[in-house]
Order: sequence, then C-alpha cells, then structure tokens
Amino acid sequence: MAAPNVVGVTSIFGKTVGAALGTTLTTNLLTCASNKLLKINTILVSNVDGASDATVTVVFYDSSATASYKIANVIKVPAGSSLVVLGKDSPLYLEESDEIRGGASAASDLEIIISYEELDDA
Repeated sequence: MAAPNVVGVTSIFGKTVGAALGTTLTTNLLTCASNKLLKINTILVSNVDGASDATVTVVFYDSSATASYKIANVIKVPAGSSLVVLGKDSPLYLEESDEIRGGASAASDLEIIISYEELDDA
C-alpha cells in the first residue's frame, strides 16, 4: 500500500521512542507501519558514559529501494555530551516498511531518542 496523502490526513499522533545503542550498526530502531506515514522531527544521541567518547551511525532504510542511506556516519559523541543528528528544521519522512537503523562503537555508551509524528488518512 502507499503512504497516506498528507492533504487527507485524519489523525496526527506525536510519539517518541528511545533505545540504548549496541554495536550492531543495522539495528532497527523505528519502522513505519502499513498505511502510515512517519514524519521524523528529531533524532538525539547522548553519550551516557562519563569517561569515554563513542561514535554513532544512523541510517535511513528505504524499503521500496531495498537500500540504506546514512544520516550520520561514524560521528563522534564526546563523553557526557549530546548530538543532534536530525532537527525539526530538516524533517525526514518514512513510508510504510521504511526504517531508522543505528548503532554505536561501544555498547551501552550511547542512547538515542527519536521524536516523530504518525500520520494516518483512515
């Protein structure tokens, strides 16, 4: 099925997900459900390790093209700091089965928060 027509949207739900990142860079963090459209507003990554830097990779997976595209590639997040990977001024849309994937150079050092809107025309 196709993504909902943005003009005909009947509901918009604000949502947020979070996860501790592991070292597998292809870990699925968010998937767009069937007949939905997700507007990704913000992706934040925080280094919760007080002593060690770590790197983050965040990927957009386009299911219709069966291809991945890097949003952030091996970006250093210093110990005790945060990184804005994607801000509200440059949103990203996920169509059904598209995904946001990611991982870190060190397990449990980085945490990610994804703020998005779920649009539906049902």
